[in-house]
Amino acid sequence: MSAELPATPRRAPGRARRRRHATPARPVAYRVGRVVAALVSALCLLITGVGWTLFNGLSSDLTSAGGLDVGDGGLDGAVDILLVGTDNRTDAQGNPLSQEELATIRTGEEEGENTDTILLIRIPEDGSSATAISIPRDVYVETSSVGGSKINGVYAANKEAHLERAVASDPDGELTEEDQRAAVKAGRNGLIGAVEDLTGVQADHYAEIGLLGFVLLTDAVGGVPVCLNEPVDEPLSGANFRAGVQTVSGSDALSFVRQRHDLPAGDLDRIVRQQVFMSQLVKKILSAGTLADPSKLGALVDAAKRSFVIDENWDFVDFAMKLQDISGGNVRFETIPVTSIDSFTEWGESIVTADPAEVSEFVAGFASTEDREADADATTDPEQTPTDAPGPDPAEVTVSVVNTTAIDGLAAQVSGALTELGYTAGDLLTDPAAAYTSHVAAASADDDAAFAVSEALGGLPVQVDPALPDGSVRVVLAEDYSGPTGDAAGTESYSPTTSSYAPLPPSIADRPTFDAGSDVPCVN
Repeated sequence: MSAELPATPRRAPGRARRRRHATPARPVAYRVGRVVAALVSALCLLITGVGWTLFNGLSSDLTSAGGLDVGDGGLDGAVDILLVGTDNRTDAQGNPLSQEELATIRTGEEEGENTDTILLIRIPEDGSSATAISIPRDVYVETSSVGGSKINGVYAANKEAHLERAVASDPDGELTEEDQRAAVKAGRNGLIGAVEDLTGVQADHYAEIGLLGFVLLTDAVGGVPVCLNEPVDEPLSGANFRAGVQTVSGSDALSFVRQRHDLPAGDLDRIVRQQVFMSQLVKKILSAGTLADPSKLGALVDAAKRSFVIDENWDFVDFAMKLQDISGGNVRFETIPVTSIDSFTEWGESIVTADPAEVSEFVAGFASTEDREADADATTDPEQTPTDAPGPDPAEVTVSVVNTTAIDGLAAQVSGALTELGYTAGDLLTDPAAAYTSHVAAASADDDAAFAVSEALGGLPVQVDPALPDGSVRVVLAEDYSGPTGDAAGTESYSPTTSSYAPLPPSIADRPTFDAGSDVPCVN
């Protein structure tokens, strides 16, 4: 579905006018994947606090950025970190990478400007958990500084706008190093403001990382275990892996998290890979084998020194000490809710849309452990248990089942399990790869029958599809389905993907959630 856009969104200022020696850009997917990889490494260093065990001087050894519009955690008590990946060919101190290092990260010398991966990390005041919330790079935002833009272009647009103003103020002069530093600060502050407008959260700290840190980090811990459902050989990303469990590190790990071509769900399969990789990397860093190994800890801190830029007011060691007792199961990975993944601007640019009010409500739920526990308690009325209220009569509920997996007859088997419970069997359809996560759909969000079917199938999420008639529920089965099955209730028929049974296909808001305490899940 398409979301309504603001009237006449305008482009951010262009960069081309001052580029005297521009080089052809790499494919977008290639560049985005590398930035994502850098963010993975930064996230793991931030939320595992490896530096506290080594020396108290780490904060002074990290590159800092001044003049940023960050908060102090005073509004809700949570510590909020904006983590940004840049496609730089320099280290944190601005030194160009060597040819060997450029070859290691499998990139050329062309400079990237967009911040294609943006994470807001929320840590409650007690430091007991951390939630990394992804903001899709194509989310469209309205800003006071550069107008309408994909959020990944806000940093570059603000930086460029500052440089253009500097040139306009002195047309005959040369841009100075001070001009460049001020432009970078303007870019960072523009992005901080855009994230705040979208999420309702002012970042308390800012962290930025380049590509080299990813390779250094994965090498430092001796690689990260991953598992693939099928073997892959995809030359654009350099991904060449066998099926099953294996350990990847360095540039191979970078290829693992950046591949999106030749995957069943494209970019969404890539996102799942990233989150699985992050969860296992955090688990690896938190393991005794890493924390008790001085050489590994030293290598991790060296990676931070060469790759991190943090805001100047951040006492990184003090922050790390507060997180030293965090466990892997309390490090979660989420994505903001979106309203559409297939909208377009008036000039035809593909965008993702999101409702800031909905995003703010979602993000606010991770501000404290108490808030999440209260939300869970609120779902159960102490005066009335579920058995006190009569549920819907299963015989009056028609359930159609759509099989989007590679398992022949799965829809018929699940329908059979439901008919054994008294539900009326509806259409049995098959459409491979049409959905990314299993769910139950109903005409309204408070349809009791949908929640009853959901519970019967192991607690599937419930989505709203107004096209469904009253008394009808649709079950969509994807590769993640692990609920009950029964004797086949009929024969499936093929039905091509339509918006009637996939209102937001596939939904990046309903992807599987991973934490750093789980075993290695196999993914596409």
